[in-house]
Amino acid sequence: MKMKAAFYRSKGPAAEVLQRGELDLPQPAPGEVRVRIKVSAVNPSDTKNRAGHRGNLAMPFPLIIPHQDGSGVIEAVGDSVSERRIGERVWVYEATLGRALGTCAEYCCVPSSKAIPLPDAADFEAGACMGIPAMTAHRCVFADGSVRGQRVLVLGGAGAVGFYAVQMAKLGGAACVLASVSRPEQAQAAIRAGADHVINYRSQDLVASCREIFAEDNPIDRVIDVAFGANLSHSLALLRVRGVIATYASDAVPEPSIPFWPMLAKDLTVRFVLVYAMGEEAHRAAAEYISEALSHNRLIHQIYKRYQLDDVVSAHEDCESMKILGKVLIHLD
Repeated sequence: MKMKAAFYRSKGPAAEVLQRGELDLPQPAPGEVRVRIKVSAVNPSDTKNRAGHRGNLAMPFPLIIPHQDGSGVIEAVGDSVSERRIGERVWVYEATLGRALGTCAEYCCVPSSKAIPLPDAADFEAGACMGIPAMTAHRCVFADGSVRGQRVLVLGGAGAVGFYAVQMAKLGGAACVLASVSRPEQAQAAIRAGADHVINYRSQDLVASCREIFAEDNPIDRVIDVAFGANLSHSLALLRVRGVIATYASDAVPEPSIPFWPMLAKDLTVRFVLVYAMGEEAHRAAAEYISEALSHNRLIHQIYKRYQLDDVVSAHEDCESMKILGKVLIHLD
């Protein structure tokens, strides 16, 4: 049997390397499930891997079907997986972690543990939006303990991760959640996510604005950061003693200089969060939290555009433009 899929055999610009066609239907190995994909999500890591970001042009496999995240229905299982899982609605994460065949296809095989039951209250689009952004947000918000009663600053509060981090911090009982943004439409998104205060860092001084809100020099307990190197001086200025920075990206300043003594003086913790390197327990905790939140409609989602498989090039170009607000989804039906 064959399936429709998007794939590439070499790395480079989306329009040059992404192809659409038919490939052999994958067979689930022992411990795996085969999912009939309904919705596939495009993440920045997907486009960076395809483009050869930071000189990573080597192909780990002769052919790669992109995309880590998606959602669908289990329609076959491998040995050691209960056949009772057949017919189960699921959301899928890390489909191409060390593997060649991701979710940008009609079918995708993943380890059974990475196909998480999708609650009835959530649709397939919501399921596809989880994975990398929601699991990263969970780790950033909760890895260093409860945020109840704390003040949390989400730098990049309208981005894919930041949008969920704002929501999770609020759901976790944070006393106040602040979000930084760079455009008015991002401010509206952060407010929709539940931010108590939104600061446009292009038109406002971030440090002065935070201090003015609380009438304190060091008012922040935790920072969740999309641009560690670029924002480090601001985080250091605002954090209280024993504060935490949880960061998951530093594209603008990829090799930042660390102000050791000022950070030491505050006994700060810096947590580097990479969902692909998280331990099994961290993945399990994130999946359980997300499933519980989806069951009770506690999370809202922002979707930029919906594409069909034939438009995969446009979907990738949208995602890597860095100008969009919300997830780019590909419907496989």
